[in-house]
Amino acid sequence: MYVIREVVTCKPGKVGQMLDKFKALSTAMRDMGHEPFRLMTDVSGDPFWTVVAETTVGSVDEFFAIERKLRESEGVRQAMTGYHDLVTSGRREIYRVEA
Repeated sequence: MYVIREVVTCKPGKVGQMLDKFKALSTAMRDMGHEPFRLMTDVSGDPFWTVVAETTVGSVDEFFAIERKLRESEGVRQAMTGYHDLVTSGRREIYRVEA
């Protein structure tokens, strides 16, 4: 099993808008029969204005298959329009669950 996190640092004042975009992705994931993202925001982070979208999958290949399906969705593409305007940086973390 793998835990995958999308970690995004937003521009000041843009966290709420980014959360809305990740909520739309979560809904699409649930509609596809997959576990939705667990969404978190920092409360004292470095850097400030961080949003984390976390999900659990059986394999890394499963995650990339979900990602491909999401990109094919017109609704998801519309929901994610302009997200680059909300962020200053981002990264993906992939962890294998060991215990």
